[in-house]
Amino acid sequence: MSDKPIIQVRDNGSILVKGDVELLDAEGNKYETKPAFSLCRCGASKNKPFCDGSHKQIEFESVTRAND
Repeated sequence: MSDKPIIQVRDNGSILVKGDVELLDAEGNKYETKPAFSLCRCGASKNKPFCDGSHKQIEFESVTRAND
């Protein structure tokens, strides 16, 4: 198992963050997080910056892939 944090862009959904990371706001204040959490990518979450599943209701679509 790797100690390296992982950030994964999910198809039609959130950004999954796993591992030992700190999430800070623009002023450097630390958000309370768990070892794995999801960040909003659609802009509709009522709990920003975290995902609350709103992407499902608004039928958010985005499938991105890393370039080889």
